[in-house]
Amino acid sequence: MRLGFVTAILPELSLEEVCCFASAEGFQAIEVMCWPVGKAERRYAGVTHIDVLAFDRSGAARVQEILTKTGMTISGLGYYPNPLAPDAAEAQVYAEHIKKVILASEVLGVRQMNTFIGRDWTRSVDDNWPRFKATWPPLVKFAEDHGVRIGIENCPMLFTKDEWPGGKNLAHSPKVWRRMFEEIPSRSFGLNYDPSHLVWQRMDYIQPILSFADRLFHIHAKDVKLHLDRLDDVGILAAPIEFHTPKIPGLGDVDWAKFLQALRSVKYDGPVCIEVEDRDFEGSLELRKESLRRSGAHLRPLMSR
Repeated sequence: MRLGFVTAILPELSLEEVCCFASAEGFQAIEVMCWPVGKAERRYAGVTHIDVLAFDRSGAARVQEILTKTGMTISGLGYYPNPLAPDAAEAQVYAEHIKKVILASEVLGVRQMNTFIGRDWTRSVDDNWPRFKATWPPLVKFAEDHGVRIGIENCPMLFTKDEWPGGKNLAHSPKVWRRMFEEIPSRSFGLNYDPSHLVWQRMDYIQPILSFADRLFHIHAKDVKLHLDRLDDVGILAAPIEFHTPKIPGLGDVDWAKFLQALRSVKYDGPVCIEVEDRDFEGSLELRKESLRRSGAHLRPLMSR
């Protein structure tokens, strides 16, 4: 396994600066954010460390030069929009950019991109399924044709008022994942698995590693603190942010030794990328760098066991 991090937490740094920092701190990989250049639509979004518009072999050569100089690798290219948004034109824009990220992955030789399934948050899973069937088989076929795998993150995207009540990502549970993979059995379609999202849903975050071992393409290392006193007060029908807090690894409820052992037991040997969404470390660039250092210090000894 290779320890890395998601570059969204360092938006003001260039790709070269991110790689220099990662190398100096002993990281082995980065998941590079590839949002369209422009204003972020939410926290941790809108970060562009590789602009995939008109990305070509000369652009790839410049990226490879940076990687060679710093000794870094790219674990995947990341872009996390809502390609099942209720507005069809909006959704199409997101789907087209996913294709551009896939093409950039091919040109770079990375062969991995990570994203969300998306969802119309006002509708049930069943009512979203026709849109899923119309949107995702062509996207997965496109990825297949270009030798790229798609890793779907399992975040429900259910944190703010505009995401209520269903969230903006269908792929929130093992039941939905099974349905996804039955619908699209392609080996280019898998998971970018983050255990923290199962913790606050009060679900087992170890069993999916065993059940979906052959679909684990990429891992996000994010922790979460479930506040039982708050949950007892507001109940499971409340907005999830009312009873849980995203944390860096080691400061939440994920047992990382147990989690990493489960990954080893299924012979997972891919990237484990720290994803920082801990507000306690957002005050400055130096604090955000420190969040990565602390996360690495917690995970590194557990990964070497």
